Amino acid sequence: MDLNEIAVFIKVVQTSSFSQAAKALNLPNSTVSYKVSSLERRLGVTLIQRTTRKLNITPAGEAYYKRCVLGLEEINAAEVEITSIQGEPQGLLRITAPIDIGASVLPSITSKYMAKYPKVRIEVILSDRRVDLLSESVDLAIRAGELKDSTLIAKRIGTTYFVPVASPKYLKINGTPNHPRELIKHKCLQFTPIGIDTWKFVGPKGSLNVSVPGKVMVNHFEMLKMMALMDDGIAYLPTTFVYPEVKSGKLVRILPEWRSPLTPIHFVYPAQRFVTPKLSSFIEHASKALKESFENFEI
Repeated sequence: MDLNEIAVFIKVVQTSSFSQAAKALNLPNSTVSYKVSSLERRLGVTLIQRTTRKLNITPAGEAYYKRCVLGLEEINAAEVEITSIQGEPQGLLRITAPIDIGASVLPSITSKYMAKYPKVRIEVILSDRRVDLLSESVDLAIRAGELKDSTLIAKRIGTTYFVPVASPKYLKINGTPNHPRELIKHKCLQFTPIGIDTWKFVGPKGSLNVSVPGKVMVNHFEMLKMMALMDDGIAYLPTTFVYPEVKSGKLVRILPEWRSPLTPIHFVYPAQRFVTPKLSSFIEHASKALKESFENFEI
């Protein structure tokens, strides 16, 4: 019995792709194909039917997969349990986060964690797509927004919200709006993921959806902030991204009684019987720093 063949077969089934399995396992495509074929030859049965468009798992493959995945989980749990007993965080920790959030909060946290736990190697994957933690072998994700029901474990670490900001020069030339509805008269720099036509506000008397005009639509916080600093219009951005500029006076927080609805921030990781020391130590280390960051960036 070759456990490597079984592990490769399981990953192919989980990802529904030889190439995706190869990527997740950091193996050549040819090796993944060979391992599965070798397993089939040893068992004397077809587990996966290959076509040019998709993979079909045979009934024998389904039955074998269900048994094997339970067995591999037991082996992994045993190794994690032994590692947990040893106590010292070590090994590769893979973390994913949205590009803007990760780039702003993870550098300092990662640097301090590496200094404290030198036996841990960290791979950070910054991406705005929803990374599949299981199929891509990622240990931990930072996610913003309400979470969908899933088998993943979620730990809330804070909240953030959007505020409208503009440069003093822009406001001097174009005037300062006193109510969200007055934004119709202004140049609005739009962040595409939250919508290009409407900004949602929460204020003293409830919530309000405001139609906003704008010729610039961007999916990157940093670019929107730079354009606001260059007097190009009003941007609607999270407090974590504009806090220093507002405090220094380079940007002005307008409509101070209004903000977006709160956006929760979570750590998310796969359910597991034993949490590895590298994962538990990073969550503990990062949770406090992130909570303080989100709490301190209120403007």
